[in-house]
Amino acid sequence: MEKYIELSNEEIRLGFVSTCIESVAAALKRPYHEVFLRMKKTGMIRDYIYHCYDALHSDSLENVTAELIGLLKKRGG
Repeated sequence: MEKYIELSNEEIRLGFVSTCIESVAAALKRPYHEVFLRMKKTGMIRDYIYHCYDALHSDSLENVTAELIGLLKKRGG
């Protein structure tokens, strides 16, 4: 019998945040850690990606990535 690991809501949200950062980094052709620091500096991770998870995760990754890149530029990151 297979065993399944049930992730907490927190773990699911953090996985989504990570996916978003990786996707933006790939689209901008920049290192993951650089994009992470830029997003953290502008408050995007905590105040936008994590906080708006319910709305964001229902959209395509391509649309979310484009939106995050626009927001990052707008916030001066």
